Amino acid sequence: SIKQHVVKKFLALISSQNIPVYLIDPLVLGLIDKDIEQIKSTSDGPSPECKYFCAPRDFTTFALLDKMWKHEVELFRIAEKMGFQWLKILHKDPRLDGMDDLSGTEIPSHYIFKLASHAIHLVVFYERSGHYLWHGPLRLKQQMDRKFVPFQKLHFGRYPGAYEKPEFLPVSIDDLKVQIPQNPSSFLEEIPHSRFLECRYREARAFFQLYPDDTSLDAVEFRKKAKSLLHLAALTLNNLGVKFWLSSGTCLGWYRQCSIIPYSKDVDLGIFIRDYKADIIPAFQKAGLPLKHKFGKVEDSLELSFQGEGDLKLDIFFFYEEDDHIWNGGTQAKSGKKFKYLFPKFTLCWTEFVELKVHVPCETLQYVEANYGPDWRVPMKTWDWKSSPSNVQDNGVWPAQEWDEVIQIY
Repeated sequence: SIKQHVVKKFLALISSQNIPVYLIDPLVLGLIDKDIEQIKSTSDGPSPECKYFCAPRDFTTFALLDKMWKHEVELFRIAEKMGFQWLKILHKDPRLDGMDDLSGTEIPSHYIFKLASHAIHLVVFYERSGHYLWHGPLRLKQQMDRKFVPFQKLHFGRYPGAYEKPEFLPVSIDDLKVQIPQNPSSFLEEIPHSRFLECRYREARAFFQLYPDDTSLDAVEFRKKAKSLLHLAALTLNNLGVKFWLSSGTCLGWYRQCSIIPYSKDVDLGIFIRDYKADIIPAFQKAGLPLKHKFGKVEDSLELSFQGEGDLKLDIFFFYEEDDHIWNGGTQAKSGKKFKYLFPKFTLCWTEFVELKVHVPCETLQYVEANYGPDWRVPMKTWDWKSSPSNVQDNGVWPAQEWDEVIQIY
């Protein structure tokens, strides 16, 4: 098979340069995952048939950890000797982007090696400060050959992506030794949900030129506490396997100014009600965050608030999905009045915020505009949760006989 032959030559090429790559091809990994126990227990003897690398496809995808290798020129020289054509795609390094430095320095993000009718797509992963792996988008420069390979079929590169750092497992398949993620099914599950949004540093800089940042001791201290609370909340929810995202003022701070809003007084997270687990409350209490209030119930308008350090609190809003919109509820404790906050439907993307890999709505602008209206760029230090949001509407009143259940304050 040409495919197996090209993969074999590519592995010989990277082996000659001591470059550790690992297989991330979804098609091949999917086949391997079905046979993973058998593959783990099989010796390195010859395979009777080519089962994995001969599967029909135009390319095979591998990944490279950037810090493991630096000698690119020599690799290309040997690749050409072996008959490969190659293409290198660069992307600006987001790790150097910041409030003070928009350097535009470029780093390799993708390599493609082509031989005969098969290509190898090599995705370059970088470690980011939230202890996760990131790859850039595959964007062709103007002079590049757009017919080099069928780019639209590539599995990685349409968007930047973020992944957990996998452990690797050496296996022998189709008489070839390769490294694969130790848990192929977990890695495969990450792929469709890996899209990554970079913080908007340019817009944040423009915002701070209009509204100079608060660098007072109180503001610095608040941001420090809020960052610590967000990390603790993420750890607690991740350990429970509960998916969450930055919501309300915390999401606005990320999107508008790449930072925690110093006068916001709380950390806000969103969770789809379908992901609710009864052990959320005990898990937070065990983490040292006592329950401050619980409003609503699982079927309707649930929200939780936990007490952090000082007067800082963690608010968790649960979101309910309807046919054409998503909403979360609010309850006024003294009157039992119910409120509803409507959002257009959204999906979740990864981002990095205060050195944490965390979800935000991919359709962030629509999400923020729904909540804060067209003037979301203008800071508002006075905010009434019952009337200020653009998307709030009355939602009736809790029946008096339910108050003990739906209005719990500690």
